[in-house]
Amino acid sequence: MKLDAATVMLQWASGGMLFLWFTFRSGEISVGYAKLLRGVYATIALGGAALGFALDRIVIREVAALVLAALAIVGFARRNTLLDRLATAAGFVGVSVAALSVDNQSDALWFVRLIVGAVFLGAISDAMLLGHWYLVQPGMPRKLLNQLTNVLLVIWLLEMVVLLIPTGMVSVLNGTIDDGWDGVLGWFWLACALLTGVLAWFTRAALRERSYSAVMAATGLSYLAILMGFGTDLIARALLAV
Repeated sequence: MKLDAATVMLQWASGGMLFLWFTFRSGEISVGYAKLLRGVYATIALGGAALGFALDRIVIREVAALVLAALAIVGFARRNTLLDRLATAAGFVGVSVAALSVDNQSDALWFVRLIVGAVFLGAISDAMLLGHWYLVQPGMPRKLLNQLTNVLLVIWLLEMVVLLIPTGMVSVLNGTIDDGWDGVLGWFWLACALLTGVLAWFTRAALRERSYSAVMAATGLSYLAILMGFGTDLIARALLAV
């Protein structure tokens, strides 16, 4: 198994910044939320750049991570989302370069998997962070979390499809690709993948309840979903990487 931590961290930061823009663009969330997410994803991007320079250097990827972090820091206390969009674009350029730099992979399929994976990790992380922000700003409209959860369900389905396309996780499940654990990791991946979708669906269902506690229940479900979601993406990535 092989997992490129620098690329994973840049994916995470890029997807997170994308959905910061998605939810913050409406102007219905306080700038404190943007500060939180910009700080989190700048830190993750810097960590990814450091790992990349130290372990397996892909210069454009590392530069893209540094640009993402710099733009997030510059825009830290601002309401204008232009810098968030530029940071997202820089991050996805780096992810694209990382995808095309991998030897012995089907470039198109690996490229799609990394891009979809970045969007998936960002959506599921921001859903948890947005739900948590209702504790700070309880007057926010519930539609914001509803919208993000609906997007997450679509991205989850797309993530499942691109990971199952041959040569994909079907080959792990049927034993064509040896996971090194007598098939246990393949079935663990399947459990993570299915539970991610189930938890996201229950999060949306919880939001239909009118009481404020429903938002807290949805946030709790999203904490579980993020654990399952990272298992879905990272286990598959590690097993399918050459």
